Amino acid sequence: MLEQRILQHFADSADLKYQAAQVLARPISQAVQAVLACVTSGGKVLACGNGGSAADAQHFSAEFVGRFERERPELAAIALTTDSSILSAVANDYAWDRVFSKQVRALGQSGDVLLALSTSGNSANVIAAIEAAHEREMTVVALTGRGGGRIGSLLRETDVHICVPHERTARIQEVHILAIHCICDGVDAQLLGEQDPNP
Repeated sequence: MLEQRILQHFADSADLKYQAAQVLARPISQAVQAVLACVTSGGKVLACGNGGSAADAQHFSAEFVGRFERERPELAAIALTTDSSILSAVANDYAWDRVFSKQVRALGQSGDVLLALSTSGNSANVIAAIEAAHEREMTVVALTGRGGGRIGSLLRETDVHICVPHERTARIQEVHILAIHCICDGVDAQLLGEQDPNP
């Protein structure tokens, strides 16, 4: 019984990834180009999300500052989810909805990218961060699910929307991390040249 349930999780995850590949290949490619243009012109990527999406924001930043799979110069990325003093001060003095937007206004500049993660597309603090990014003339790369929620309607033509066509949070997050890996690999391929992804 339990093993069958586990097998079903694997099957469901694999099925969604195959289905989503056709829908998401283009926006992920656009995200690679947006992030590449940012970092090659001296910009940085600010990443935010809540819960599992906060972990994904940190995962992305770690891959950029450290490395993905190949050695390369460090790339500028900051997870806005990690400074407990900023998060608690802003949440306490203002509201939880502003914990990311205040950091975007403090750190973001024209030409930077905001990587905004929300499986529902309705996270109020991520929405506020997107609005702040637009004020700063930043490009937004949004990773959502469930049709994109309110975030989908906020994005501009110059932004990129990677919307996983699914309703279940766990499945959406599994595709988000694959999309993040594709972005990291795509940026490295553009910077360092093509390499067989299955050496």
